[in-house]
Amino acid sequence: MLIKRPANDRGRADHGWLRSFHSFSFADYYDRNHMHFGPLRVINEDWVAAGTGFGMHPHKDMEIVTYILEGQLTHQDSMGHQEIIRPNEVQRMSAGTGVYHSEFNRHPTETCHLLQIWILPDQKDLKPEYEQTAFDPAEKRGKLRLVAAPDGAEGAVTIHTDTRLYAGLFDGTETATHRLVDDRMAYVHVARGHITINGEALDAGDALMLHDEPAITLSHGQQAEVLVFDLPRQLKA
Repeated sequence: MLIKRPANDRGRADHGWLRSFHSFSFADYYDRNHMHFGPLRVINEDWVAAGTGFGMHPHKDMEIVTYILEGQLTHQDSMGHQEIIRPNEVQRMSAGTGVYHSEFNRHPTETCHLLQIWILPDQKDLKPEYEQTAFDPAEKRGKLRLVAAPDGAEGAVTIHTDTRLYAGLFDGTETATHRLVDDRMAYVHVARGHITINGEALDAGDALMLHDEPAITLSHGQQAEVLVFDLPRQLKA
């Protein structure tokens, strides 16, 4: 079964310095039909204006992945990390028992365009952790590159949840297939461009939820960047 979620169906907010689209219920946006998809709890597409950002704020018991599309974001947290995140890098923060962090676009002129992703962990009260890894675009060209996984396989960042996140770049005749085992489902988010997935045409911001599908096939990309979440059907207690 395929369920398409058009980009314009997402929640949205405009705070001047921050424009955001919410794939799932978040802040003032509430949609009982889109609270989460398995352990996938948040995908926020944000545009952070130059010289602005999020001040120190807390998180707890959440796996937080930041994926930069354009520009850069400066991260600082109560664990002592201060890092700049750029395109082709994936940042993972395990909030665990609790952590404070801030995120600022310190560039004087450029807007930062990013995806912030929250995934529910399999265990509560873990020790907070931070990790940041760069992935060569060539590793994503015409294929799905594992960028986050529970075991840190293939150089992916390690997340404490039974979820695997892949990123891919597709254009022209490039195609890829990702197989799903019987107890898995998938969520595909198109970060930019246009692509066809299992016969469904998707544009930037669109998403596709897949239940009881043997595989995900990506084709006919037009400058497409895609995130694929391989997810369990059941949340762990």
